[in-house]
This record gives sequence, structure tokens and C-alpha cells, in this order.
Amino acid sequence: MAGPMMRGRGPGPGGPGARGGFQKPKNTKRTLLRLLTYLKTVLPLLCMVLVFILLTTGTQIAAGWMLSPVFDCIGRGAMSELLLWILALVGIYLVGVCCTFVQARVMIRISQTMVLRMRRELYDHLMTLPVRFFDRRSHGDIMSRFSNDMDAVSESLNNASVQIISSVISLIGVVISMLLLSWELTLLTMVLVPVMLLVSSVMMKHSRKYFGEQQKALGELNGFIEETIEGQRVVKIFCHEEQAMEDFERINDNFRKKATLAQSIGGAMMPLMQHINNFSYVIVSVVGGILAFTNPAFTFGNIASFLNFSKQFGQPITHIAHQMTALQSALAGAERVFNILDEASEPADNEQAARLVRDNGTYYWEYRGETRPVLGDVRLYDVTFGYVPEKTVLKNVSLYAKPGQKIAFVGSTGAGKTTITNLLTRFYEIDEGRITIDGIDIKDIALKDLRLAQAMVLQDTHLFAGTVMENIRYGRLEATDDECIDAAKLASAHSFIMRLPHGYDTMLEDDGGNLSQGQRQLLNIARAAVADPAILILDEATSSVDTRTELHIEHGMDRLMNGRTTFVIAHRLSTVRNSNAIMVIEQGEILERGDHDDLLSQKGRYYKLYTGQFELD
Repeated sequence: MAGPMMRGRGPGPGGPGARGGFQKPKNTKRTLLRLLTYLKTVLPLLCMVLVFILLTTGTQIAAGWMLSPVFDCIGRGAMSELLLWILALVGIYLVGVCCTFVQARVMIRISQTMVLRMRRELYDHLMTLPVRFFDRRSHGDIMSRFSNDMDAVSESLNNASVQIISSVISLIGVVISMLLLSWELTLLTMVLVPVMLLVSSVMMKHSRKYFGEQQKALGELNGFIEETIEGQRVVKIFCHEEQAMEDFERINDNFRKKATLAQSIGGAMMPLMQHINNFSYVIVSVVGGILAFTNPAFTFGNIASFLNFSKQFGQPITHIAHQMTALQSALAGAERVFNILDEASEPADNEQAARLVRDNGTYYWEYRGETRPVLGDVRLYDVTFGYVPEKTVLKNVSLYAKPGQKIAFVGSTGAGKTTITNLLTRFYEIDEGRITIDGIDIKDIALKDLRLAQAMVLQDTHLFAGTVMENIRYGRLEATDDECIDAAKLASAHSFIMRLPHGYDTMLEDDGGNLSQGQRQLLNIARAAVADPAILILDEATSSVDTRTELHIEHGMDRLMNGRTTFVIAHRLSTVRNSNAIMVIEQGEILERGDHDDLLSQKGRYYKLYTGQFELD
């Protein structure tokens, strides 16, 4: 039975780029080459890491060679010489430890520097992307690029890349050392290499599959927990606690089964490879002993050194096989980050674009060598638009708003009301037609300046972590404290702010969770007021509050709208009665237009809506 809410809110821990599962990049070569470009700035540090990897691997090889004279000294009973060799061996190991420590520290710095740059570029690029991008992407999917995918890249640099390079160098050094000691025993050791590679390949194949299933089950589990916690009011009001616990038990048990299978196979790889290596070790020991008795030049010290190298021989192969999976997952994560970086930014402004200039509280446009006052005269000429090519949302819409007028849009859900405001702010680009503000085509106005001339108060309030004052100032960052307080007074928010524990210095929590819905909306209005825009857009600004709070909010909005061109979207027709013009929109077309009394006298769609003969869909 399904849980209390629909699942699938976007990738969580089990989504693309999640750690622990296996994802393979679509274009490994291109992604790797692009990832390497981030290492140019830390090239000296990379050279330092390579030197220390060589030193670390060299100490391991040297220690293996030094076992031969140590055992030979024991066989001859040369205790004083043995002591010197042991001290030298200890010194070699100490050098190796120091080199490993320095190498790890430097590599951490490299990886964090690289991830810092990637994360900064990703965030900066997100700020340039159009609203269309965010409308078609889940927030969880975007967040996973910053967390899971970046973590995969960082961990791969810290561990996988160093381990692979170190293992390759170590493998070459070990093989050369083994050949120098005994080519016969080396060939014998090599016989088991295909077996190790075959076992490793089979284990990795199954491991990828089952780890993927584990991560999918983990994502389902985390998604279920998140939704039931967020929807506790729904769970409790419908007495769904027992069913929720049963669903959780089922999903949790499914995760246990998948995790047990995946980790059993994953955990078996290293022991199995170790046993194969031990089997090789035994065979080499026996054959090496025979060689020592039959060949006087091959001493027991040589056997000890060779056995040490043969013991090391299997480790690099195992490590490379194990780390290649992590490296592939990191490249997949990097590719997902690059996919966003490759998204097209909002269109660039042309060189002659109009600019908004503020001079002592007065706004004007600088356009093609002349200045024009910012009045808020908005006109749409035969505007046609669709979010997707196959579906037209607005069809040849034409309308005008004179400076200071209040224009209201009413109509069914999906009729195109909000779409018009999205086009005014150029959140989306129109397909056909033209929109002008103060006689200037909005495509000829610098995008930032176009939006500075407008402000929006939406149904869904959004406040940021910080003080009340900082949230109001978000409307215009250079606004003074006095201007923010004046904006709060204009929005009828000053009185409730002064009753807060620390007034304007009160910290807001969890998107303003310590405020009521009405108080959050009043802060939104204050934020729009401090921006001092010429054009104001109110999109269902009072639909989520009670009637008494609505009257209080409308009082603040009335003062905010005074002298500004205002576009109002509302389902409550009582809020649009005093509009200069009301547009009735259905299926992307304006069916009726006029003021409240005109539309009532027409006894058309608006009349039926207002008298309750039918309601909005």
C-alpha cells in the first residue's frame, strides 16, 4: 500500500551522483580532460604530490630489497651488521611515513581548492540561468550537484587518483624488482594474474549492480522519511500513523536486504583477492625454497625479499580495480556538474541597452544618448508565447497600463495570468509580438535594470536567514535603516516588528517560521516598498491568509500601489473592484476588459464570476 504521500521529489541520497552507488559518465574522455583543466592553477602542488608518491613507493621497494641482507646477516650470525640494517630499515619506513603524511596533506589542499573553484563556478553560473531552467529541474537534483557530486569528485581526488598513481608506480617497481631477483619465480607469480583480474572483474560487475540497487532503496527510504516528517499534520489528522509505520517497516526491510547483498559482495572482494594472493605466496615460497637449495647464488635473503615483493604484487592490482569504480563515479558526478555549467545563461545585454539611473530618489532611463523619466507605461503588442513549442499559452495578447494605473487579471487557473507577469520581467522570452516600458522595447533594456524597475509580491512568501532588517533591505541593498523602517511603516509591518523580541534585529528562522503567514507577507510588501519600483506585480498576494489579515495586508498594499503601475492577479474578485481595468483571460486570450462597473453591465464572463453563477476552475 502506498505511503501517506507521493514519493519522488527529486534525487536524494540515492539519486544521480549519490555516493556508494556506481554511475558511469557518458563521455569519460571529455569529462576527464575538462576536469584536468581545474588542476592548472595547482600544478606546482601536483608536482610535489608526484614527487612524494615516488618517494613513498621508493621507500616501500627499498624496504623490500633490504630484507635480503637482513636475513642473510641472521643466517651468518653477523649481529652488529644486522643491527645497522635494521636501523636503516626503520629509517626507510620513517621516511615513507613522513612522505605519505605530506602527500596526503598536499592532496587534500589540491582537492579542496579544486572543488572550491568548481562549486563557486557552479553557484555563480546558477545565478545567471533563466527561470525556465529552475522550473524544469527539481531542487533536489540541483542540490545533489553541490553535495553528492562534489563530494564524489573531492574524495576521488583525495583517495582514488593518488591510490591509482601510487599503485601503478608500485606495480612497476615490484615487477622490476622481482625480475631482478628471479625471473623464474616472477613468471610463476604472473600465472595467477589472469585469475585475479577475472575474479576482480566479476566481483566489480556484480558489486556495481547491487550497490546501485542499495542506493535506490536508500533513496526511497530517505524520501519516505522526509515526506512523513514534513507532512506530520496530514499524517496525524487522518490517523495514518500505523499505516506509515507499516510502510516504513516494508521500505526499511527492503533496504536491509539490498544493503546486505551489496555489502556482502563488496566486502568479499578484498578477502577473496587476499586468499588468491596468499595461495600465490605459498607456491612461491615452496618453489623459492627449492631454488635456494639447488642454486647457491639464490640465498634465503633473496627468498625473503622476493616473498615480500610477491606479497605486494597483488595489492596494487586490487587497489586499482577497487579505485577505478570510485573514479568512474567521480567522473559521472563531474559530468553532471559540467552539464549545468554548459546550460545557456540569460541573454546578454546589447551595448546600447537602456540603463536605469537613480538620482536623489528620481529614476530615469538612459537610452541611446538621451534620458527618459521612468513612468511605468507598459504596453503589450500582439504577444504570443508558449512554455513549450507545441502548446501556446498566450495568443496575440495586447493591452496597456498607463502610469499609475492598477490593472487586474482574472480567469481560470492556467489561463495565462501569471505568464504575462513572467514576460514583463523577462523570466521568459516572448515568441512573437513586443512589450514596451516607457516606449522602450524590454529587449532593449538591460536585464538587471528592467527588473530593478519592477517588484513582485507573490503568494508564496520567501524570507532568508538573517534579521528582519536584512530581509527588508533585500529589496535594495544600498537602502539605509531609516529607509527600511519607512518601507515597513508603509507596508503596515512596523507595529508587529516592534513587538518582536529584538525588533528589526530579530533573527528569522526556517524561512520565517517564527512569524505568522500574514507577518511574512507584510515583510514581503516592505521588501517591495524599499525597492521603490515604478511597476508593481501582485500575484495572489493575499490568497493564503484569512479575511481579517487580508484587510490588513491590503491596507499596506494600497499605500504601496499609490502612484505606481500595478498588475494584480487575484481569485478573490473583491480585491480587484477598484482596478482601473480588469482583464478577463481564458485560454490565453483576453475575453473581456473594462472596469468593475463596465464588466458587470456587460453581463458576460466577469458578471457570472462576480455573481457566483460559476466559479473559477
